[in-house]
Amino acid sequence: MSGVLNYIEENRKETKRLIGMEYEQLQQLIQNAEYLHHDKQGLLESKKVRIITGGGGRKPKLSIKEQIILTLVYLRHLTTFQLLGIQFGVSESTANDTFNYWLPLLRELLPSSLIEQVKKKNLTMN
Repeated sequence: MSGVLNYIEENRKETKRLIGMEYEQLQQLIQNAEYLHHDKQGLLESKKVRIITGGGGRKPKLSIKEQIILTLVYLRHLTTFQLLGIQFGVSESTANDTFNYWLPLLRELLPSSLIEQVKKKNLTMN
């Protein structure tokens, strides 16, 4: 588990400052995002023609929850992917790939105005 996720779990009242939403909202978002992720992965798998059965390959370094939080931290703070990678214990390219995978899924779940609001708020603070 990443340091950021540990911190959120131990300091639930700080969640809004870190990622821009309350802890309960985060839990609901994670639940919905996991469902959407598994749904999309199942759809992709059903379209694949496999010679070798699925399930092999390298396992992700971050849990789904950590991946979602990484994406939300980026949206909230607009930090570099290098710094995100350091915070979450992954490479810069993994942080970038993770963000680019989850952003479209979160856009489906969150109102676009909320994502834009977070972006605008951060731009005016810089």
